Amino acid sequence: MNNSAQFQQMIGYTFEDIHLLDKALTHSSYVKETGQSRLCDNERLEFLGDAFLDAIIGEELYRRLPKAEEGKLTKTRASIVCEKSLAAVGRKLSIGEHMLFSRGEEKSGGRDRDSILADGMEAVIGAIYLDGGYEQVRRFVVDIFQEDLQAAGKGKLTNQDYKSEVQEQLQAKGILDMHYVLEKEEGPDHNKVFSVRLEVLGEPVGYGQGKSKKLAEQNAARDAMERGIDVL
Repeated sequence: MNNSAQFQQMIGYTFEDIHLLDKALTHSSYVKETGQSRLCDNERLEFLGDAFLDAIIGEELYRRLPKAEEGKLTKTRASIVCEKSLAAVGRKLSIGEHMLFSRGEEKSGGRDRDSILADGMEAVIGAIYLDGGYEQVRRFVVDIFQEDLQAAGKGKLTNQDYKSEVQEQLQAKGILDMHYVLEKEEGPDHNKVFSVRLEVLGEPVGYGQGKSKKLAEQNAARDAMERGIDVL
């Protein structure tokens, strides 16, 4: 692993249990290649970090936007904790340079793939919580998303949650019949591409691809908006 001490300096947190950080920076492709147990990769920490990330950002927005209704809070949180934002934070902290990958994943560009960087950041969040507790992880999350939180407080957050926007537009028309259909997934486990279509009233209105199902769905919703869902 590339200098975990340097990464700790980058994130501004020093681990008591360095093994938690090691696990957070271990991609599943490395575990598979080296024949280790799947429990040695960062996916369980990613699951934990995702939960705390949602809660912490939700709490911050609740405090910073006292006049915002539930729908606005939900939409703003989704914009901040999306894959694109997490990956951007990961790049600032150079997380990709410190992760362990299989040789194949590294050759295919895994160190700079949005989905992997985003998942790695969630795993680091989970690791900090286990190592230092809630206040430490809250401080970390608020710090790394400070710019987005400040922009949200000023009503200037630009990241769009296309799925929420499509849903709101359809609900305003009394349309509730919408769902995302996974058409196919291609590539090896460590480098999949998902293809999704958005159906409304049983008819396809948008298509999208991405390195994760969430991103593919966002792209399908964006495609629907660009096509103009007013045709329904």
